[in-house]
Amino acid sequence: MTKTSDFRGSFEVRGSVLARNAIYNLIGLGVPLLIAVVTIPVIIKYIGKERFGILSLAWAIFGYLSVFDIGLVQATTKYVAESLGKGERHQVPKYLWTTVIFQSFLGSVGALALILATPMLVERILNIPPALRGEAQTVFILIALSLPIALISGSFRGTLEAGQRFDLVNAVKIPSGAASNLLPLIGAVLGFSLPGIVLLILCSRVFTLLAWSIMSFKIYPEIRGRISWHRETAHPLLKFGSWITISSFINPLLTYLDRFMIGALLTVTAVSYYTAPYEMTVRLGILPGSLLMLLFPAFSALQGKQDENRIRSLFGTSFKFILMIIGPIVIIIIIFARFILGLWLGKDFAQNSSAVLQILAAGYLFNALANIAIGFLLGRGRSDIPAKFHMIEVAFYIPLLWILIKNLGIQGAALAWAIRVSIDMALLYSAAHRVGGNSFPNLYHFNIIPAVGILSGFAAACFLVQSFTSGVWAVLPILLALMAAAWFWVLAAEERTWIMAKARAIIACRIDNRKN
Repeated sequence: MTKTSDFRGSFEVRGSVLARNAIYNLIGLGVPLLIAVVTIPVIIKYIGKERFGILSLAWAIFGYLSVFDIGLVQATTKYVAESLGKGERHQVPKYLWTTVIFQSFLGSVGALALILATPMLVERILNIPPALRGEAQTVFILIALSLPIALISGSFRGTLEAGQRFDLVNAVKIPSGAASNLLPLIGAVLGFSLPGIVLLILCSRVFTLLAWSIMSFKIYPEIRGRISWHRETAHPLLKFGSWITISSFINPLLTYLDRFMIGALLTVTAVSYYTAPYEMTVRLGILPGSLLMLLFPAFSALQGKQDENRIRSLFGTSFKFILMIIGPIVIIIIIFARFILGLWLGKDFAQNSSAVLQILAAGYLFNALANIAIGFLLGRGRSDIPAKFHMIEVAFYIPLLWILIKNLGIQGAALAWAIRVSIDMALLYSAAHRVGGNSFPNLYHFNIIPAVGILSGFAAACFLVQSFTSGVWAVLPILLALMAAAWFWVLAAEERTWIMAKARAIIACRIDNRKN
């Protein structure tokens, strides 16, 4: 039997703990990304650009319907973790089942709303060819039916995350994410219709829910009792999730509005030309995304200890590592966009989508860095600030997106998105500086200026290489030079020592395994 002390949820803000959980999250997000890179071109080949555009819109609708979560997954994680930390495991069933009942109701309401709105979406709002409208309606209805399943799944997942069981979380997330990309490929190759492909995805979500719940029952035997609603726990859950609810409502709109507006103003084929580079760019968020999942509880723990020095260190170090890891990737994508798209999706996409990919990649760097400020503000308990900024952004983003799409097409959509995320980052860092006070670091002391200089030199060298060859592999020697420069001029002495110690430990472990 598992010991209770294993799951009390106390968060240890140590480099080794953060690194281990970040690796778990990175694998959980990275494996589906790699599968998507391979499967998307084949799916497009078998079902065509128009049907892929409809599938993209269906994914976007599903993402937006996460607004019906109203922040309850994060609230569950917070209060279950708090109960574990206090040793009050008897509180876990109250928070979990109250949330599950909430999510069942909200998911059903969201599903009904989408089912009722489907005819208007297909026939009046989205520019879907008449021959495909029947398939599109069925697809959207199936997506609606999957909403309650997804929301309830989130409650069980949040409970596991509260106990720091990222190993179990990703043991489900990896096959679930892989299935979301492999099942459409299997269905397309077997000649399934578009509704048949989406039905496969729906079935995989049912199995995902079963996996989350089985693991939760194993880790928390207390939840095996009677499923019941607890009014006293509903209030703090809703209070914590109130501002997150606003962000949950607006953020999907900001994320998916571009594709819907392209579908309304242009064509579903244009949606495909935009979605492919967008998905490629956004899925690069596996590193900052995995880090953000850890920064929020880490900043919260340090805030509770009033450890201002470690807060500054965590913020500055996170900024530096994100800049040095994401920066070179973004530079390579911008300079070799046409080659990358041609290799991945063919000449047609390379011609129509390369400019979109370049603009989105530039904006994505700012979006990745913004995650650090978000984690910092949430750790301070200021979930209201990102929500307020989202309200401001949606007011100017909608008209900006409309104007730029009308005048510049899908390149205009990419430009509008890049402008928005850049402004978002500036607002978040300004707020973090104002709220954090002494906790907000002076980034100059974390070798950010040498980092920017090294990245600038890397960009110039890549541009020169691109003038002679379009092959992206030609930048490998330059990338090695960048890593060497970063090792000596960007990393601090203690960071180099920590990395070397971990490397020696891994080598020693492998030698011992071979001997045994």
